Amino acid sequence: MRLPSYTRRSHAAALAVLLLLIATCLAVNPSSAPRRPDTAAPSTPAVPRPVRHQGPRPEIVPRAAWRAETVTTAPAARYAPAVKAAVIHHTSTPNGYDCASVPRLLRGLYAGHAFGRHWDDIGYNFLVDACGTIYEGRAGGVDRPVVGAHTKGFNEGTVGIAAIGTFTEGADVPEPMLDAIARLVAWKLDPWGPDPRGTVALVSTNDESRYPEGTTARLPVVGGHTDGYQTRCPGAALYARLPDVSARVARLQRR
Repeated sequence: MRLPSYTRRSHAAALAVLLLLIATCLAVNPSSAPRRPDTAAPSTPAVPRPVRHQGPRPEIVPRAAWRAETVTTAPAARYAPAVKAAVIHHTSTPNGYDCASVPRLLRGLYAGHAFGRHWDDIGYNFLVDACGTIYEGRAGGVDRPVVGAHTKGFNEGTVGIAAIGTFTEGADVPEPMLDAIARLVAWKLDPWGPDPRGTVALVSTNDESRYPEGTTARLPVVGGHTDGYQTRCPGAALYARLPDVSARVARLQRR
């Protein structure tokens, strides 16, 4: 039997509505349609995590062991955010000493700095003798970034390490001393800081340094007192060995 024409038109209209609904559903929810390979979302590259570079903590003789005095009116220790560089000094005291006599020598240095120069404490953060023994210098905690009084203009964010002796041109720098300085620097530098074989930006805080106050200077990460201040310290012989010290620090930090 043949359907009336109006019935055929109704079926056609219903079919058109059904097809429209299917197309709308696919547009609203495209995930229901098959994904073409070339429409895949690009992957985001992983951000590399910073690498920590720090040598093991060396053995350090505390202040109490060499009987450091304390200035009763001394202000509390000040701290920097981090140790960005090491400044190497020499004490300009005689060489050829018996290492057993070093504690007495340190008390003499303390008196000269704390009372003679009115620094309230010894200026260096650490001192190292010819036998490779490391001594705690300025108070405040060996594991903290204590601001010392060892280099005008650049005490903030540096660690001052004094080699006990005089190391002008021609002097012999003991190997145990160099090794101890390297181990100390490898531990004290900011573990996320720059390569010890390179340079770092430091801002001068004193016009008496080589750079006017407020000037940003590029200084060695492991440098000598003379790099930031008009002085011959740490002596030509020790200064010439600082690149070697820097290389040792880098190895100890597994760079």
